[in-house]
Amino acid sequence: MKRILLVEDDARVCSFISKGLNENGFEVELATDGNLGLEFALHHTIDLIILDIMLPGMNGLEVCRQIRSANKNIPILFLTAMGSTENVVLGLDSGGDDYLVKPFKFIELLARIKTLMRRTGQDGVRSKVENEVYTFADLVIDDTEKTVFRNSHELSLTSTEFRLLLMFIKSPRKVLSRIEILDQVWGVNFDMGTNVVDVYVNYLRKKLDKYGEQKLIHTVIGMGYVLKEE
Repeated sequence: MKRILLVEDDARVCSFISKGLNENGFEVELATDGNLGLEFALHHTIDLIILDIMLPGMNGLEVCRQIRSANKNIPILFLTAMGSTENVVLGLDSGGDDYLVKPFKFIELLARIKTLMRRTGQDGVRSKVENEVYTFADLVIDDTEKTVFRNSHELSLTSTEFRLLLMFIKSPRKVLSRIEILDQVWGVNFDMGTNVVDVYVNYLRKKLDKYGEQKLIHTVIGMGYVLKEE
């Protein structure tokens, strides 16, 4: 049975989520403040964390950062009422893997959980490890080592930025819509209601442009984005 840690201080939300997850075959552990959530995450075996941002003791962003600094690769899903693009990006930048805004439908939460577990191998199905290096123009990505170089300069990317760039380099010169990007990078096949894709593409562009003479990621107005040489 897969074990999920729910870090949430709203009793009604805890009850709603716990009941639904139990009915779908998950074991749920509860923590009602950030400090307790962090303590449990660092010292127990769990398969996924559902994490609120506004928590007593320690906010969810800091909890997430500390879990990641301890080299914990467990998937983390932020579940919060703070739904602005800035907050979504803050959550993902702190090490979160996905972000769901309250109010939400349980079926959507369940779909996100299953997607995260498939992506990270927590669903019990071992993914084939691919020792592959991708190149495009002066860009080199090692998917095993999780490194990116442009013109021999190593780039420092967040996990989300890395997945985004990997998606582009696997489909060079193909125009990718925002919905396709959300599906491949965030595992959701519908609009999250924010311009998070545009924000992350711009972040990635700035890092790529720092060491390259030509722009590699281009906007195709009304359609999406494409990786191509100028």
